[in-house]
Amino acid sequence: MATLSAYSSPPWPNSDPNSDLLSTQDEIDSQAHSPSESQSNDSLSSTMPPDPDPDPNPNPNPNPITNYNTSISSPPQSTSTPPLISLLHISFNQDFGCFAAGTDHGFRIYNCDPLREIFRRDFDGDGNSGGGGIGVVEMLFRCNILAIVGGGPDPQYSPNKVMIWDDHQSRCIGELSFRSEVRSVKLRRDRIIVVLEQKIFVYNFADLKLLHQIETIANPKGLCAVSHGAGSLVLVCPGLQKGQVRVEHYASKRTKFIMAHDSRIACFSLTQDGQLLVTASTKGTLVRVFNTADGTLLQEVRRGADRAEIYSLAFSSTAQWLAVSSDKGTVHVFSLKINPGSPGIDRSQSTDEPNLAVTSPASSLSFFKGVLPKYFSSEWSVAQFHLPEGSQYIVAFGHQKNTVVILGLDGSFYRCQFDPVNGGEMTQLEYHNFLNPPEAIL
Repeated sequence: MATLSAYSSPPWPNSDPNSDLLSTQDEIDSQAHSPSESQSNDSLSSTMPPDPDPDPNPNPNPNPITNYNTSISSPPQSTSTPPLISLLHISFNQDFGCFAAGTDHGFRIYNCDPLREIFRRDFDGDGNSGGGGIGVVEMLFRCNILAIVGGGPDPQYSPNKVMIWDDHQSRCIGELSFRSEVRSVKLRRDRIIVVLEQKIFVYNFADLKLLHQIETIANPKGLCAVSHGAGSLVLVCPGLQKGQVRVEHYASKRTKFIMAHDSRIACFSLTQDGQLLVTASTKGTLVRVFNTADGTLLQEVRRGADRAEIYSLAFSSTAQWLAVSSDKGTVHVFSLKINPGSPGIDRSQSTDEPNLAVTSPASSLSFFKGVLPKYFSSEWSVAQFHLPEGSQYIVAFGHQKNTVVILGLDGSFYRCQFDPVNGGEMTQLEYHNFLNPPEAIL
């Protein structure tokens, strides 16, 4: 059951972050919130203002969305001693060019290359809200619309609510309320996806109308992935069985179930276009890549022999490389030899670029495949980077060639480069603590 509220505000923003006409409003009317007449939609009750303009292509001038470019920087100008900050959440935006951090005092947005704090919002807590803790921050590319959820021991908002934050106005312009805690939120230009423990809600971004509900197995991590390419929406979530993933193809109205692992699903990720899916189980030894259209297993790689908790999986923009981070303190980069258009075809037979990439090392006993255990014919990572153990790290491929960006819940930021020909240990290019960045990167 979800309750939808929209605050008194200008027309609901067009969520296209690539518009050339994203301009600042001259004046924003910020009257007190006043609920309107509610109406029922299945289990969703909404309180939305009437559509202000039936024109499907309204004048974009009053649009409150703006793009955050790397030239924009607004760090706090406080002269007082800053409070000690605890990180509750970190996540990349959709193109991995920025990342968001939720803290026990608010949230912060950073540019990745170069590393730069774009802005921060620290909540001191007042009579109308909580103590400042933000447990989920989801960006929409580089625009000023965010989805935030309260978290930590002293949350700013109820953990049962998704707050739609417009940083152009420095306030919430809408909220979605639920009967249980929100585990994660995913944003697209046209959709808002809210993940609860055993249910997922898909909303239309333009009017927050509920479009779809999905039942899942217990999903405490809020696992969900959506495509972000120009094409139609592909959504992946846990199925109703252990080890199963569910793939929703909304354009063709098809649902595909894939039995990806014997153990519970621990992590998964999609390519931007939604054609490839990578999964890992709670065992954390094998990582598998599937074609989302038909569920075909395209490639299997081995992270290691010991059980591990997989924290993140990431494709490179060309799907030539795959990065994996885990609680073992090592980030692995694997070479993928698949073509999304032709499942199972070696990349060297289809790529337009010279095939200089080293292939994933395999055991010298691979000719015994089918006789000896699979371990001896496994594909291993071509490049590795070792991190201090004890923190949780997520990884993405950088915009510089053959680089990865690693973020830690201890505030660490690493930029590393791997050798696509020889592989081996990655080279550390940068290290910063983004919670206490030097003046040079502010």
